[in-house]
Amino acid sequence: MTSRSLLSAILFFVLNFAGAPEAKAQDPNLANQYFMDGEYEKASTLYNQLWERDKRSEYYFTRYVECLMNLEQYVECEKVVKKQIKESPENTGLYVTYGNLLDKQSKPEEAAQQFKRAIEKMSSDYASVERLARLFTSQSKYDLALETYEKGSKLTRDDQRFAFNIGELYRRKGDLPKMIEAYLNALGSDPGKLSIVQTRLAQTIGPNDYEELQTQLYSRIQNSENPDYVEVLAWSFVQRKDFKSALRQFKALDKRLGENGQRIMNLSDDAWESGDYDAAIAGYEYIITDKGQLSPFFFDAKQACMECRRKKITEGYQYTEEDLKILEADYESFLNQFGRSTQTADLTIQLADLEAYYMNNLSKAIYLLEELKKMPGLHREKLARVKLNLGDFYLISGDIWEATLLYSQVDKDFKEETIGQEARFKNARLAYFNGDFQWAQAQFDILKASTSKLISNDAIDLSVFIMDNLNLDTSSAAISLYSGAELLVYQNRFEEAFLKLDTLRREFPEHSLQDDILYLEAKIQEKKRAWEKAMALYEEIVEKYPEEIRADNSLYALAQIYELRMNNPEKAKELYEKIFLDYSGSIFAVDARNRFRLLRGDKVQ
Repeated sequence: MTSRSLLSAILFFVLNFAGAPEAKAQDPNLANQYFMDGEYEKASTLYNQLWERDKRSEYYFTRYVECLMNLEQYVECEKVVKKQIKESPENTGLYVTYGNLLDKQSKPEEAAQQFKRAIEKMSSDYASVERLARLFTSQSKYDLALETYEKGSKLTRDDQRFAFNIGELYRRKGDLPKMIEAYLNALGSDPGKLSIVQTRLAQTIGPNDYEELQTQLYSRIQNSENPDYVEVLAWSFVQRKDFKSALRQFKALDKRLGENGQRIMNLSDDAWESGDYDAAIAGYEYIITDKGQLSPFFFDAKQACMECRRKKITEGYQYTEEDLKILEADYESFLNQFGRSTQTADLTIQLADLEAYYMNNLSKAIYLLEELKKMPGLHREKLARVKLNLGDFYLISGDIWEATLLYSQVDKDFKEETIGQEARFKNARLAYFNGDFQWAQAQFDILKASTSKLISNDAIDLSVFIMDNLNLDTSSAAISLYSGAELLVYQNRFEEAFLKLDTLRREFPEHSLQDDILYLEAKIQEKKRAWEKAMALYEEIVEKYPEEIRADNSLYALAQIYELRMNNPEKAKELYEKIFLDYSGSIFAVDARNRFRLLRGDKVQ
């Protein structure tokens, strides 16, 4: 070896081996790795060296102590902790560490004394209270954390400063009454906590806990002017779908604060979406009458109110002619008062629907929308909606060419948008009604990929139906009778539909459409709100035709009736479970699983 090579080897040894302990001692990553791997002997040596070089590091000290505890070197550990306490007696975290060491040695009474000493030595500033309480909380010592906050409230002379933190601890402990009390205390001192308090309540309390929340809120409202209490009370009613009670609270709050009615508008929208038309109408009417035409929500409230009134009357199909005439007169009165303009376009669309589907006045419905279609300044999407509805009216009247022309216009103008896909679906359904089954099925197959779940599911349903029931080697007379009956149902001509289905059943007794006939009859009974008759028909399908395509549809419809109409969640849960277990490939499987989990009490995102 040359002298130069020998010198290089010596230098390599000095740099890589002679300095190794020093290098390792300065490497916290290596210490952390040893600790994570459970090699506490090696980790303790490195943490001790790191701590000796940086006495201000609580992290190195804490890790060193944890290593000693894990190695059960309790005598050495106690010596180190006591020395540190002597040097920093004001550091309350050290007493907690000492208490944990005593706990490890099965000395609970001595440990409790150290925890108590930590709380006694706590400084009177907010940061010190928070720091010690978080330390106890991180170790699941919730009672000690609560004691820390209570002592901190006295030291800082601020009773409610830590109310939210206290609520969080009671939430972890599962003490709901005290949790609610603490959260409401937090609202009393910090209005900015409203949103997070509502979120925590929604995440934590169950259906049977709202009574406790409302009891506490009523007590506070009697002695406080804090509007947040009313807000939470109304929110609690909404969670229970008690929109009437929520509206009563929001009205009081609206008047007290002199608001513009926005929260009532939002509540009414929620009630409408949930099918509580009475509460929705009452809310909209409050805005219309109490806020008047100067309200920014006046027209929206009026239009929504009229739509809710129409739905309330017509969805049950048990209305009288007088009911319809009163509703028609209300529409006409409003439009005459405020004029027919782009601002009242939605009301005109609603009135046209009323005329077409319920007043048996298709000519007037068509006239209303033809005039609206010509109105300058009408938004393009609103115009598209007018054209689609107008196409439906022409289809009902038998003018197939005018209907398909309007659908095609919307399809062309909105190729990549949902409303364009809706137009495409309506055109395909028109072809289905008209007996052009092969072309219709081709379109439905394309629409299976629609971005709209509703359009996609309907397209899948009709595509499978055609494929299942159309035998190209024989006559299409049977399926033509059925599609004709569906058109009659679409037109609300139920008795004629029943007659056509009877003809189908009589002339084609062996045809595969038998389950579909029962299914369509069940749908008619549902529209007439004859729930018992509808349920009997769905049950017959499930029993007689469990392998046919209407079986899963019927199970889902039956579950919906039990859940939403018959107030029998247990039976609904049983049916939902059957869908996703026995019909896992069904388009209803995902929804059925979610409904099942909700009824079971799971929190579904």
